Amino acid sequence: MRVVYAGWRARVQCVLGYGVLTLLVSLSAQAAQPSAPVSPARTVLVMGDSLSAGYGLAPGQGWVALMAERIAQQKPGWRVVNASISGETTAGGAARIDAELARSRPAVVVIALGANDGLRGLPLEQMRANLDRMVRAARAANAQVLLVGMRMPPNLGKAYTDGFTNTFTTVATQHEVALLPFLLEPIALDRSAYQDDNLHPVASAQPKLRDHVWPALVPLLK
Repeated sequence: MRVVYAGWRARVQCVLGYGVLTLLVSLSAQAAQPSAPVSPARTVLVMGDSLSAGYGLAPGQGWVALMAERIAQQKPGWRVVNASISGETTAGGAARIDAELARSRPAVVVIALGANDGLRGLPLEQMRANLDRMVRAARAANAQVLLVGMRMPPNLGKAYTDGFTNTFTTVATQHEVALLPFLLEPIALDRSAYQDDNLHPVASAQPKLRDHVWPALVPLLK
């Protein structure tokens, strides 16, 4: 019996040793196989002012952040870079656009600037030239563009307010880019949708802005 046992133990050790060797060879072969390349995420770059930067809101509450969440859920392979700055004018955006394009290499650029130009009464010719500069730069970088417009209160005078509104239409038409005429349209007449400054929307209004921008943006996410 002692001899039989010794032979059985030898056979078991041989089988186990062969199994371990087979496993190691299999793992080595798997490791040697090149992994499938992971496609880098395509980028939506948002160039805006405080309305897009989430002024007065907690991180993640602004419409751009909410849009990023929706894109992550419904459009895998895309990401959002929010390069918006509170107080930004179209001149500031035009000065920054090249660096932001080089940094993010976006496939889509959302330009949501002009509100501060209007509130400061800056020349409309200058605003148009700045928007034109930004659109041209984005197109030269092979990015699609969504131009998001704004409107001014009537106290600035009809000539200025009409010219301000028409500037966005003119630039979008000239370059044949997508246009959302008025970012704040869903909440424009709702005083409760704004913070105490009566300029910046509250957190509860941000989903409405996201839902307003979404139909204009989603056709560009191809």
